[in-house]
Amino acid sequence: MSSEKIILGIDPGTTIMGFGLIKVINKNMELIQMDELMLKKYDDHYLKLKLIFERTIHIIDTYHPDEIAIEAPFFGKNVQSMLKLGRAQGVAMAAGLSREIPITEYSPKKIKMAITGNGNASKEQVAKMLQSLFKIKELPTNLDSTDGLAAAVCHFYNGGNITSEKNYTGWGAFVKQNGKRVKE
Repeated sequence: MSSEKIILGIDPGTTIMGFGLIKVINKNMELIQMDELMLKKYDDHYLKLKLIFERTIHIIDTYHPDEIAIEAPFFGKNVQSMLKLGRAQGVAMAAGLSREIPITEYSPKKIKMAITGNGNASKEQVAKMLQSLFKIKELPTNLDSTDGLAAAVCHFYNGGNITSEKNYTGWGAFVKQNGKRVKE
């Protein structure tokens, strides 16, 4: 009996949101699509969040993914950038949760390690490895779509069963795991 599922990987961002979709049949991966939502031209942060939500819902309603893997924000030097990135991630997660799709977060290091074997690999190294794996003819100029694809592939390699990463199966699971962050 063959098992088949679709995994949506998302690299959230308020400038560019990258995503990749893979179909898994038994233990084989097949690239469905990878693309980017370009948000640079919009000045209004709230409009960007609305567009992220709408695009994520559109992707979900079009491809019907069984699971979502999302890159977790990492702490950089700029706290404001991290807050904006966290909002973008939260909006993408809310879109998935609204459709009751299980979501798993992966740290950037975890994703890089899964794809290249090196948690400190560059975006270019990750993209080249994915290009080889999926026989992608030409890489995109921005590597946000390959980062989204990498999240999906990382999820597949980890079997979706990670205890050290955060996993949400719906609003109830999110609230249960984040009780201190939720106000009644």
